[in-house]
Amino acid sequence: MKIVKVDASAAPSAADVVFESIRRAVITGDLPDGHALRQEELARHFNTSRIPVREALTRLEQHGLVQIKRHHGYTVAGQTREQIGEICRFRALLEAEIVAQAVARMSDAALAQAKRCCEAFARERDPVRWGDLNRDFHYTLYRESNMPYHVEAVYNALEKTERYLVDQLRIAHSMTRARAEHKAILEACIARDAKTAARLTREHILGAYERFAEYRDKHPQALKPRADASAAS
Repeated sequence: MKIVKVDASAAPSAADVVFESIRRAVITGDLPDGHALRQEELARHFNTSRIPVREALTRLEQHGLVQIKRHHGYTVAGQTREQIGEICRFRALLEAEIVAQAVARMSDAALAQAKRCCEAFARERDPVRWGDLNRDFHYTLYRESNMPYHVEAVYNALEKTERYLVDQLRIAHSMTRARAEHKAILEACIARDAKTAARLTREHILGAYERFAEYRDKHPQALKPRADASAAS
């Protein structure tokens, strides 16, 4: 089973360990769309009972990462091209509003951390790390927006799509473009230009989806989740 094995019996919360391990495996593509998640097998894998496994799967279902079907049990949930597009358009609307609200409130410490995150993303060559570093950058900009409900909604939306989007960064010049877009967003925030920061954030998200969709149309088998992938946009 392609999930990091952890002895959940010794953890403060076995359900949290199971949840995070399966969540990570789904996001990175180690568990592909449609993969069956059998509770008894998972309980043995994590050295725990079925109760925390069931709790973790219920939480994962609420996040949209797994689904349950009658007579089939839990499986990894998949997203169609159209669903990914809808989620990205939703994110573009929300994240543009969040960053616009955050700009005036951003502390020097938050901007300094965002700069470090931006630089770390630009240096990274391991695709497995791109998703984490991308999220670190954006969430650092959003955290002082005083819009926690909106930020949580963005987090949940991103989790449903990030395993699909990393391959657009592998296309020629796409990673260079993503780095430049992050830098431009950060510079707009440093300049306290809320309107520009919002516009650039919206274009950044929609542009990533457009490149993903174009590549997927040309290579329909090329963008299935893989073991070395987590997403960035």
